[in-house]
Amino acid sequence: MDFCRSIHLSAVALSLTVGPCLAGPCAKEISETQAAFDTKLAAAAASGPSAPESTLATLHHQPTPSTVARAEAQLGDISRENADIVTRALERAQDADLIGDVNGCQEQLAEAKEALRK
Repeated sequence: MDFCRSIHLSAVALSLTVGPCLAGPCAKEISETQAAFDTKLAAAAASGPSAPESTLATLHHQPTPSTVARAEAQLGDISRENADIVTRALERAQDADLIGDVNGCQEQLAEAKEALRK
C-alpha cells in the first residue's frame, strides 16, 4: 500500500473517533455502518490499482470519507453509484440523528446498508 493510501485510511479511522462525542439515538449504528463502508474501501484500496496523488493531497488537506470513496470509484474499485449512495445516506442519517429523528435515521441506514451489499 502506498503512502498516500495509508494517509487516507488513517484520516478515515480518525474521523470515526469523533462521532461518539456527539452521540444521538442512532450514533452506534451509524458508526458501525461507516466502519463497514471504510472496511470495504480499505479492501478495495489494498487490492486495486493506485492513482497519481491529487492536487489537494499535495496541499496537505486531509481526505474525507467521501473523497476516499470518490477516488476508489474513479479507479473502478467500487461502484461510484453505490459509494455515492452510501456516503449521502450516512450524511442524512447523521443529520437525522442530530435532531433525534430515529425513524429518518433508520431509513437512511437501511439505504446505506443495501448499497453496501451490492
